[in-house]
Amino acid sequence: MLCENIKAIRKSKGLSQEELAIKLNVVRQTISKWEQGLSVPDADMLISLSEAFETPVSTLLGEPVTAAKADDLKAVSEKLEIINLQLAQGKELRRKTARCLLIGLCTAIVIISAVFIYCGSPYLGWNYHDPETAVVGVAFHAFEWLFVRFAPMLLIGAILGIFLTRKKA
Repeated sequence: MLCENIKAIRKSKGLSQEELAIKLNVVRQTISKWEQGLSVPDADMLISLSEAFETPVSTLLGEPVTAAKADDLKAVSEKLEIINLQLAQGKELRRKTARCLLIGLCTAIVIISAVFIYCGSPYLGWNYHDPETAVVGVAFHAFEWLFVRFAPMLLIGAILGIFLTRKKA
């Protein structure tokens, strides 16, 4: 079984006996003897073989390695189909999350704008001789100044984002 597995895996990896021998630092005849069942590799060489083949030692010692059958291909295609479905679901979840965040941003911009319009700028009538009041007033003014300049661009960008993240039919 080991001899058949070494030969099958070597061929599936596209390696010649000479190339495998070079990887393992042995002569080609050693590989030939292993494949013919005339000798077997020791434990250290089995580990080196599994590393060269990128295959577990248990596979080398286990069942014979055979070419892919129709059932194997069907199983692989079913697994790929499941993976594709999971990727599509993840993409849909990200789209919905982005859309909800953009709608929330639009809502926040509209609410903050309504509050500014309703309240005006109350900090303009404050007594700025008190240092704490002055700091709070400047902070309010800075926020309002930045909001008035950037909110329209954010609102347009968010509306565009909502449009772009809509579910396509």
